Amino acid sequence: MNEPRRTDPARDAGTYPASARIAMVGNPNVGKTSLFNRLCGVRAKTANFPGSTVEARVGTCRADGREFEFVDLPGVYAIDLELPESKLCRDCLAGRLEGCMPDALLVVLDATNLARGLRLFRSIAALGRPLIVALTMTDLARKRGLSVDAQRLAVVLGVPCVEANGRSGTGIDPLLGAIAAAREATPQLLAACLAPSWIDETVTAIVGGPNTIGTDSDRLTDRLDAAFTHPILGGMLFVLAMALVFFAIFRLAEVPMTLIEDGCAWLGSTVAALLPEGALSSLVVDGIIGGVAGTIVFLPQICLLFFLLALLEDTGYLARAAFVMDRIMCRFGLPGQAFVPLLSSHACALPGIMSTRLIPDPKDRLATILVAPFMSCSARVGVYVLLVTILFPNSGFFAGLAFAGCYALGAIAALVTAAIFRKTILRGHSRPMVLELPPYRLPNVRGALLSTYDRAVVFLKNAGTVILSICVVMWWLSAYPKSEMPEAAIVLEARAVEVEALDADEADALRTEASVLTARQQQEYSFAGRLGSALQPAFAPLGLDERLTVAVMTSFLAREVFRSTMTVLVGQGDSDDDTKVADELARATRPDGTKLFDPATSAGLLVFYVLALQCLPTLAVTARETGSWKWAALQFGWMSGVAYLLAFAAREAVLFFGVS
Repeated sequence: MNEPRRTDPARDAGTYPASARIAMVGNPNVGKTSLFNRLCGVRAKTANFPGSTVEARVGTCRADGREFEFVDLPGVYAIDLELPESKLCRDCLAGRLEGCMPDALLVVLDATNLARGLRLFRSIAALGRPLIVALTMTDLARKRGLSVDAQRLAVVLGVPCVEANGRSGTGIDPLLGAIAAAREATPQLLAACLAPSWIDETVTAIVGGPNTIGTDSDRLTDRLDAAFTHPILGGMLFVLAMALVFFAIFRLAEVPMTLIEDGCAWLGSTVAALLPEGALSSLVVDGIIGGVAGTIVFLPQICLLFFLLALLEDTGYLARAAFVMDRIMCRFGLPGQAFVPLLSSHACALPGIMSTRLIPDPKDRLATILVAPFMSCSARVGVYVLLVTILFPNSGFFAGLAFAGCYALGAIAALVTAAIFRKTILRGHSRPMVLELPPYRLPNVRGALLSTYDRAVVFLKNAGTVILSICVVMWWLSAYPKSEMPEAAIVLEARAVEVEALDADEADALRTEASVLTARQQQEYSFAGRLGSALQPAFAPLGLDERLTVAVMTSFLAREVFRSTMTVLVGQGDSDDDTKVADELARATRPDGTKLFDPATSAGLLVFYVLALQCLPTLAVTARETGSWKWAALQFGWMSGVAYLLAFAAREAVLFFGVS
């Protein structure tokens, strides 16, 4: 079979008259998206049509001189249900969506469950639009001993019917030919289709083969379902599966993330060497390249997450796992589908929030998005290690206990917040998760890769532009106004020149100390530093002085900068050794001689970093996924308020018990 030639769908959906726009509709798990991926491949993109918050995919392909634009609508059981995905399909098929007026409708039917598909077909056929039927899962039907006569089905339905397999690619050319012919003629829908006993009669006439109940395949499916959906064993298996996904996101992403960081660092140093020292060089290197690096460094985690979830979903397991977790999550107003995004957020909140697209109910999805950043992500780990080491320098047991407690505190805060939101601003019970368990299948690696590519492009195009803008603004706040080089640094530089010929190591140490003093003064003199000084009274109840306030404020750009900011502000080198840095900071003092990181302040800071939303990229992705900055503002305000109050409580508790 010849593969159809693809064209680049760079033109936005609905902004140009394609040769033919085909809307694809079908039940969930019928192979519709696999068919779409085979037709359009990587030339597809995600789209949100005006007036809809539900996602569809748009792609084009060209075959035999004809161009087709396909719109992959979300899977639905019926188009007349009061659900967002049903409304999108209903509006699209009726031509009520701007930029989505289909010329013909492609209805995808599952050969293993023809009765269910025919119910949807009958409601779509009533619209009176040109129709084509793609019959999928015929290979699986044959394995079950079933035979489905596609030609006879076409006669009964009065529309073209073509067997097609998106996984293997069989039937694609005949399907495109049927589409080209169907849009030129009106469907000859038989009046018998409207009769109340028509579906059962059609299935009896079209589907042949022995009764498959009790076959080896069904017995194996029953045994697997009994294990995967068991309240205890199913939960344990799900934890194991998610632990493996979690491990993969953490470990397998390390190498590409390191390569991205190293590549951006090399690019920054190369550009810095080419550009004259000054504002332009700082903007390009620190603002633009640094901002891009801070964005794309998350890409390996995002790609791994979506790839692994796509594989799990394709096997049919993810639906069973969601069924098990629904029993637990519903107690807090969250659906079972929320567990995967929350668990994924332990690696990074960005892919966790983006994976909430698996949640069908909009209130459930919004609640999950709002609480996902409470999960302790990998960016917090460095701060946890630093503060826990300061708190418990000589006790590995208590240090480990405190570290585990950070993760537990974040998870508890997320569940409690979800329960509060579902009883107030998102009032209502979590929608009961009613789903039809899909058959077990081998995963479609090609489809998973295409889905991953699509998600990666969406992340880079939409979130990346916002994140980059924010990073440039923060660079400007930290870089201006410029301060003069402090007198002490000038003396050190002069001393370095004097001793360089005698002792190069001492000269390097003197220059390092001079650069630290200069960086500290610049940090304090900048707009960001002045903002920290102005806000210090607000953070005084947490025991923070001006230096700690500046470090906390800069951490709202990214938590990772806390350590480097503090090492600069207290006059220490930025070492890669966490224990050495902790020792240096633990010895730092305030102007009155007391410890900068006393136990009460350290405990409060630890709680604050567990609960506060100090990640501008997360806010940008929240705004993108919810369609409004108001939810990102609520998320930021709520998490900051909870973090402040509980950090104050933690500090006061340490002071009350007299821990020193």
